[in-house]
Amino acid sequence: MHLPRQLGPLHDLPSTPDAYDAVLADVVEQALARLTPEGNLEHPDGVDDVGDTSLGVTSLLALAWRRTKDPRLPEAVSRGLRFHLRERVFTEDNPGYPNLRRRGSGLPYARYVLEDGAHPIGDWPSTVWALLQAVNILGMADPIVPDEDRRELVELAHGYWLWLTDATFFNPQEAGNQAIGCVVGGLMLAGHLPTEEGESVRARAMSLYADEIRARRVRDRGALLPPEHGGAYDNNYGPISLSFLAQAHKVSGEPVFAEDGDALARYLDARLTVGGFDIGGPRYSEQHSGFEAVLGLRHFGRRIGADLGRYRGDTRWGRHAVGPDGALDGHFAFMLVWQIQDATRWHRTPSRNPARHQLRAGTVSVAFDQRMTPSLVEAAGTYYLPAAVNRQHGFGPVVDGFLFSRPMGEVRVRDLESDGLSAKLVTKPVVGRDHVLRHVRSLYVTDGVSLWTTVAVERLDGTPYLLAGLPYATDDGDRVRRTAEAAVTSAGPLTLTHPRADGVDHFDARSETTQELAAFALAADPRGYGNPDEGWRHLVASTALEAGPAPGAPQDLHVFAVRYGSPGPLAPTFADTPAGLTIRTEAFTALIGNPAGDDRGEPALELRRR
Repeated sequence: MHLPRQLGPLHDLPSTPDAYDAVLADVVEQALARLTPEGNLEHPDGVDDVGDTSLGVTSLLALAWRRTKDPRLPEAVSRGLRFHLRERVFTEDNPGYPNLRRRGSGLPYARYVLEDGAHPIGDWPSTVWALLQAVNILGMADPIVPDEDRRELVELAHGYWLWLTDATFFNPQEAGNQAIGCVVGGLMLAGHLPTEEGESVRARAMSLYADEIRARRVRDRGALLPPEHGGAYDNNYGPISLSFLAQAHKVSGEPVFAEDGDALARYLDARLTVGGFDIGGPRYSEQHSGFEAVLGLRHFGRRIGADLGRYRGDTRWGRHAVGPDGALDGHFAFMLVWQIQDATRWHRTPSRNPARHQLRAGTVSVAFDQRMTPSLVEAAGTYYLPAAVNRQHGFGPVVDGFLFSRPMGEVRVRDLESDGLSAKLVTKPVVGRDHVLRHVRSLYVTDGVSLWTTVAVERLDGTPYLLAGLPYATDDGDRVRRTAEAAVTSAGPLTLTHPRADGVDHFDARSETTQELAAFALAADPRGYGNPDEGWRHLVASTALEAGPAPGAPQDLHVFAVRYGSPGPLAPTFADTPAGLTIRTEAFTALIGNPAGDDRGEPALELRRR
């Protein structure tokens, strides 16, 4: 089976003016065919995320008129705008809405679901989106929008802003993308208000960003990130936040948005595989954004000099939002407007700057988590997740059901490039159930085609093995499909095991259950509200590669050696010397220093091609 959302890299979508004119031409024909006598441009089957969508399609028609002067469009824009002003502006409190600070304010807002009391929790983001659709139309109003309608739209947008920032609690879902979007709306609105009012709105927007977003950032993998639905990063909403930061920087010129966007972009670059595959997040594990991510990935990819466009977006939403039938939906149309108006070109070459939480060369990549344990390994187009044993997750030595991967002290990292090889050495102090402190030294070496992993640890009792990953997905043309197979070779015995017990907390890679579905089933709350990352941590066991100790290791060590991405024998030799452990494989010779390291405790690493 193919994974449903991780499709092609977003930088593969043409982004020339002609390509965007073709997108708008398709939008125009769909919209004109759909336009009702009342002026409604919503998808006819739309139920949720609907309160701003007709206005979003209207904004796309306004942009199309600006670019083509199609004579059919002024009337369509006028009818669409009047429909929203007449039918989609709500001023009475939605029954059951829990996040009001001031009841009966009479301020306008947009509804997530149109019926009274039907899922009102989504009204805050829907109002953010309606504000953004409105300010986009204001930016393209002359001469297509009559002065009277323009004045009413300015008043409405200002009312949306006051509802979001005064009548309700700010960012009630703890969703960074929504919060930054609200700030962008305020910054754009300010330019359409009288000077004094505009300066007040702009100052309020900047203070909200500083106090309610920036001050609440969450640290993950060395980066401070806008919190997303209670977590640090979500692979659907994180790139959307990056787009909002790009727009905030473009419209305000404030350096803080560039600085925070650069940090988020470097973080995203480090966690993405070469193939653009990513997984994990506090809202969705495998869902990826589409066109909503393009603005931020392009803008900040060029700023930091990284190929962020390799991100595998949901290319079903590669141009604009669509309904289940593939037809146009106005949701997030503001992002398409900004994207088309932005002339930034994709930066298509990878960053060569070493990153602590990533090793990447050619078609091989390893992304590391906060504890410097691999969170995702890619080799030969196959993606490996951390496996689970006895409720413990990761890559590392296991003995008697105990996984030696959780650090008990400082984790040391050394990066090295030599003779066309890229390497990373990770040294961790760990404590087993016997309370003995040991040092796990993990060496990762790649030539851009294969990945060699060598793990050394003080000799363990019992029958240890290396937990070497869960084969999960593999590239299949422009798609990614599930797999339970692996092109992996081990110096010691290698087995691919599957859980013996049934149940959602025992993940069998041979089944058609995706990681996301299993994670939500294990989460505390319903799908779409629970934290799948948290749910996945409840996994008891999974399909796993188990590699036995390599022969010929020094007597006081257990050494495990695994190669990902190429078949054939693997027969490394080892020598324990006063300088450290020497490892010789068919491709390289490496020296990893003693666990104590140098006079600063830093581990030594030497590497040369054979």
